[in-house]
Amino acid sequence: MTDNKTILRRVEMMAAARRTNRDWLRAICHLLQRERKHYNWVGIYFLEGTELVLGPFVGEPSPHTRIPIDRGICGAAVRERATVVVADVNADPRYLACSLKTKSEIVVPLMTEDGRILGEIDIDSHTPNAFTESDRELLEAVAERLAFALALSPKGV
Repeated sequence: MTDNKTILRRVEMMAAARRTNRDWLRAICHLLQRERKHYNWVGIYFLEGTELVLGPFVGEPSPHTRIPIDRGICGAAVRERATVVVADVNADPRYLACSLKTKSEIVVPLMTEDGRILGEIDIDSHTPNAFTESDRELLEAVAERLAFALALSPKGV
């Protein structure tokens, strides 16, 4: 398994190349899924008004392409302005079922330095209680880099 620092360096390189690679966000989703086998679905949602709109993702298609911020675990991450880790999605009443295979989820807001939320990284796992403190640290660092790059990019992407 590749260490967090190496993954972060790759994310930084992909973000830096965003002007020449229009699919850089999907490439980052692929990188995360490839390097962490328990990341079964990796997606990025963008905040548009009071809804989260699904952007690039890897994994099975999701029925949740638009999520109001007052619903679900994804909405909770925006409302709380913080990472939300759910060890057992079936025990959390906020969970919006996407797949019967999903057992746990982590959602990390993409927040600019001035506190503006641009979207979030959403990751589902088929493993119960899949996400560790190392996963949280990695994904929060990835989110920080994505938010920085998106804030600099015209139209965000």
